[in-house]
Amino acid sequence: MMSDAYGDGYYVMQETTDLTNFTTVSKGNYSFNFTPRHGYVIPINADQYTALINAYPSAGLTTLNTGFKSLNVNVGLGENMSEVPKLLTAEYSDGGTCDMSFDWAGLSYMVDTSQPGVYQAQAKVKSSSELYTNPFINERADPYIVDGEDGYYYFTASYPAYGSVDKGYDRIILRRSNTVGGLASAEEKTIWKAHSSGILSKHIWAPEMHRIGGAWYMFFAAGASDNIWAIRPYVLKCDGDPYNGNWTECGQMQASSGDTESFRNFSLDMTYFENNGRHYVIWAEIKGDSSLFMAEINPSEPWKLISKPIMLTKPEYNWELVNNRVNEGAAVLKTDNKVYVFFSASGTGSEYCVGRMEADINADLMNINSWKKLSYPVLQTADLGGQSGPGHNCFVKDEIGNLLIVYHSRPSSHSDQKCGTYNKDPLYDPCRHTRIKRVAFDGNGDPVINLSDEAELAPQNKNVTVNIVVG
Repeated sequence: MMSDAYGDGYYVMQETTDLTNFTTVSKGNYSFNFTPRHGYVIPINADQYTALINAYPSAGLTTLNTGFKSLNVNVGLGENMSEVPKLLTAEYSDGGTCDMSFDWAGLSYMVDTSQPGVYQAQAKVKSSSELYTNPFINERADPYIVDGEDGYYYFTASYPAYGSVDKGYDRIILRRSNTVGGLASAEEKTIWKAHSSGILSKHIWAPEMHRIGGAWYMFFAAGASDNIWAIRPYVLKCDGDPYNGNWTECGQMQASSGDTESFRNFSLDMTYFENNGRHYVIWAEIKGDSSLFMAEINPSEPWKLISKPIMLTKPEYNWELVNNRVNEGAAVLKTDNKVYVFFSASGTGSEYCVGRMEADINADLMNINSWKKLSYPVLQTADLGGQSGPGHNCFVKDEIGNLLIVYHSRPSSHSDQKCGTYNKDPLYDPCRHTRIKRVAFDGNGDPVINLSDEAELAPQNKNVTVNIVVG
């Protein structure tokens, strides 16, 4: 019960469980971000809430899951129910959406697909943490999952070092599974080992596997035995099946003709994407600060640039300058309308976070004016309960249709130096674990990666009734 203590200029709050005995709540246990006078709290439904925040937008409002779009599943006559797509579209208070997989609840969906009609069935939707156990894979940083489109998903990541450069960071591993979830327990195979000396012998970091021009390639970074920080991007090529085939070295990434600056300095975290028939790579390189650069490649020789690079982004905002001035770990997500580049910023401890750039899908991507950079991080420690320092992510759609962000983070205890593997140099602390979350989209169609479980899927919306339309 709220009472206006008018002369004191604040509300008095009282609580009760029986509407007879009231207890005053300490003023330190509640607050308003304005000075209310003689007010009243009214309940509103989801549609009213959405209308209000669209009319009066505020960055301080939390996005909420308000329900699902019309819950109809169309089934053809005689179709096997096990082959029916199991995706529902969640709706949010900001007008956003998220495709979510569901399971039939028990045996309540008994449907005779030989007869046209409308059936009602109970379905159960899971939040991200219910869909995938987190941590998903322990002690695997810089995770990368790709749909091989051969019936398998493939996982690779930085193999950790324990305390020093000589205790790890010495191989490229690969897992495969028919499902994304199966990667967590899949056998891990070493497909390439670091050289014993010279180049390609230290700091084997951030491998990514891409299919380019009909073949599988692995981009990764490596240092040298005589200078462990002489880190450069390298490329492997597979002669067939990436899990069982032979991987051969294509050498260091090469600059285009006339380019005397690229890969002359510490450079790493190379990724690849294609858009409108043109092929691009993005990497981080220290030129003053660690910044992101992008250039085009020929898919027949993806270890060679064919254009002079552009600088996509450099550290400039406070959240990109903590402990280290860093932009790195680019990951690309494409929609029908835009190309998004997510990247990691600041040092690799609890301060690590994710930023975002975007460009129109049909823009000239090699024109820096085509790109817009957000002035704030889109995923940071404050967004995650029990985790710290999220970053170095990728995106993949699982076998059911959930769009996922795969990233690494540390336990929150790391920031207090209390996690079991704490090392003052976070590069040699193996506690960066692979984690998975769903990707939602806001009312403008832009990806959202920082929703909590409760915001992503309201508890009251986990059990839904689905109309199965046979015909």
